Amino acid sequence: MVPDVSTGSDTRGLIVYLFGPGRRDEHTDPHIVAAWDMAGAPDPGRDPAATYSQLAKRLDHHVDLRTRELGGKKPPQHVWHCPVRTAPGDRYLTDTEWAEVARRIVHATGIAPEGDEKACRWIAVRHADDHIHIMATTVRADGRRPRTNRDGQRAQAECRKIEAEFGLRRLKPGDLTAPRTPTGAERAKAERQGQTVTARHWLREQAYAVAAAVHNEADYFTVLQSLGIKVKTRLGPETGDVIGYSLAAPGDTNAAGEPVWYGGSKLAPDLSINRLRERLPDQKVADHPRYVADPAAPWRHTTTAIHTAHTVLDSGDDAAAQGHLAAFGDALYNIASATTGPHRAELQAAAMAFNRARRSATRADHQAATALRKAAKELAYASGEPGGLAIALLFATVHLARAAAKWHEQRGHAQQAAAAEEAFRHLQAAYQQAAPPVLADLTRRAPRAETARRFEQAVRAALPDHAARILADPTWTALTTTLAHAETAGHNPRRLLAEVGTQRELDSAEHPAEVLNWRITAQPNRRTQAARMRSATSGTSAMSATPHPPATPVAMRPEERSRHR
Repeated sequence: MVPDVSTGSDTRGLIVYLFGPGRRDEHTDPHIVAAWDMAGAPDPGRDPAATYSQLAKRLDHHVDLRTRELGGKKPPQHVWHCPVRTAPGDRYLTDTEWAEVARRIVHATGIAPEGDEKACRWIAVRHADDHIHIMATTVRADGRRPRTNRDGQRAQAECRKIEAEFGLRRLKPGDLTAPRTPTGAERAKAERQGQTVTARHWLREQAYAVAAAVHNEADYFTVLQSLGIKVKTRLGPETGDVIGYSLAAPGDTNAAGEPVWYGGSKLAPDLSINRLRERLPDQKVADHPRYVADPAAPWRHTTTAIHTAHTVLDSGDDAAAQGHLAAFGDALYNIASATTGPHRAELQAAAMAFNRARRSATRADHQAATALRKAAKELAYASGEPGGLAIALLFATVHLARAAAKWHEQRGHAQQAAAAEEAFRHLQAAYQQAAPPVLADLTRRAPRAETARRFEQAVRAALPDHAARILADPTWTALTTTLAHAETAGHNPRRLLAEVGTQRELDSAEHPAEVLNWRITAQPNRRTQAARMRSATSGTSAMSATPHPPATPVAMRPEERSRHR
């Protein structure tokens, strides 16, 4: 059961909507199921003799009576509105049950506490099987305003109790960090235009993807505009600095043909200008090189940073952990944009799902996650997908998403835990699509038996407690190929196994050889590193003499834009 509290100033306009046919003639049998006084509240839906406009006017007069008693001057945003909808698949409630729901919610939110004779006037209208609308005027009989602080949270809490008592689907409790859901009007508009998502949802996804890739606030607005999105900034009256912004989707206009604007914070709490600045320090692009000598470096750096994030979740530093989860949300967008395989759709779905898990009531320490965010931004400008290393990164994301779900669950963040679990399922599906061909190729290219026996001895010496399970793992043969590559790259197999084997425990791993395989894959090539260091010290400064032109992040390149419209 989902309540959605909002306020406005047009009593009669809301009444007209509630008792009208709806925007698509979807309202059937609109009628009052509960009110502050059932005898005193005229019901437009139950009076066939009067015209509709007369009934709306009469009801408007009754509901707004308290404001008229104040001298006719209505306080701002005096109309309190709360649709309450059952979850898909729930049984339909009777009018009597909906009346109880309405009375409990106006009591819980402070609109009309039970037994308070001076409480606000309110009505609950049912015009569909699965929901009601509660409308109230927030002026009491004694002229005071009701105490409605945290009314949305209190309505949510009461709905959780009602679900349990009425045998309805138990939804996850919220913590006021969820983004606003699209309104019925927004959904209807999207359907009429043949769009699969609303403009609000589309803008939110674009804003997240752009924020994940760019390096500063100026780039954020520039890239959004390059996607055809209209940007309107709000400037401070004294300083002239940007203190807020709004976005409008291409072609999304109101009845007057004007753009429909959505403020950043109305798209999602962490898309407000202040929250964005915490993640996008005002640094010059030159401070962040967009080209790297080794194309595999961004993938390797991101994998290493994700392993670090996993460790931070176990550290007990909740602020740092929340910061890493926010950065991980950015990383998922950039991983998806840099991926070219058929599993890309699952990665995009994982990024969207994880958005609800990237923020909670725990304030994030974004500085603690600088390494992960920086690595993810490198990935946004990466060229090419380096085979096994991309799978190693994907493997790391699977485990971090599962760890994130557990972290949120332990702290009572039910909605975030569910979102992280959903992201985990998408990432797992992506891994299961992408990994088998790579593992099969490694198995085909296994080293000679003599070399494999030497690696077996290395495993027994470096990881004696796990050796039996590693050697019995079906992916052991693939691991021998990876060990051979690592040895060629300058690593000592025994020392390397000991090092990666202690990064995280292997006891709970179903396939320990598979875990080791991807950990080793992510290790840098020591011979290549040494060669680059020699080249750097030999005086090769010509590269710095000819600067590269600014790059466009993978997710925002022109050929990609049509996917998002």
